[in-house]
Amino acid sequence: MNIAVVGLGLIGGSLCKAIKKYTDNLILGIDSDSDTIKKALSDNSIDKQISSEQLSTADLTIVALYPLQTVDFIKNNAHLFKKNSIVIDICGIKKYTVDKCTDILKELNVNFIGTHPMAGREFSGYDYSLADLFLDASFIITPREDSDENSIETVRKLAEKIGFGKIVISTPQKHDEVIAYTSQLAHIVSNAYVKSPALFENNGFSAGSFLDLTRVAKLNENMWTDLFMCNKAPLVKELENIIEKLNEYLSALITDDSKLLYNLLKDGRERKEKSAVIFPQKNKDGNFNGK
Repeated sequence: MNIAVVGLGLIGGSLCKAIKKYTDNLILGIDSDSDTIKKALSDNSIDKQISSEQLSTADLTIVALYPLQTVDFIKNNAHLFKKNSIVIDICGIKKYTVDKCTDILKELNVNFIGTHPMAGREFSGYDYSLADLFLDASFIITPREDSDENSIETVRKLAEKIGFGKIVISTPQKHDEVIAYTSQLAHIVSNAYVKSPALFENNGFSAGSFLDLTRVAKLNENMWTDLFMCNKAPLVKELENIIEKLNEYLSALITDDSKLLYNLLKDGRERKEKSAVIFPQKNKDGNFNGK
């Protein structure tokens, strides 16, 4: 199978390397940065550079761009994709891309499937891409009811081959509601947390809890601004909820209500212990298989 990857950043580059390492597919690369293309060719992450006009040679196209860029690229190049081929995106929000891209491509007999590889690092760009970034991570597929079953299966099998440990099938709406809590809220909370004046006085006073809470404060503001704005309603709901909960702790402290504070802390601990969530683990390189 010929697979085109559009955008050779951290995720796109890692997908190229993983597909090359674990499959025998031919990888075609598209990137606006000529230096990135040179690097990908020199380390054999891609077999060939192509232009958008050559997308008709790909059986599967992976668009690894930011949400707004993804939609623009697919709209502008819709007529160039191979008939009956598959196009997937890897954005961290799904309703926006699925709604914007599916029907446009369907009219041209091209199958669009929304996906979200739940893996990442604190760094961005091709230089930080890894062939084993996806080992044991989750891969979310968000088809519509009218999506082509064979295309879904092709994407699922590819995800398994390159190391994803859990394949999750979800609706675009459900994905965005859950991801607003499990990923997007965490990034906002971490980013806000480091805005305390105490940040620059922590030398010798910080340990694991500080590192855990601040890890994802180092984010790509270009990408995350798009992600947040494209998923505004679910994210606003989660922000309103956490602000309400934080105000409960604040009130308990201000009013010297130790019983209330005790109960709030106890409830949080018990909810954590009862949670069925499997949290991301560090891989052999010390990076997290998850966002």
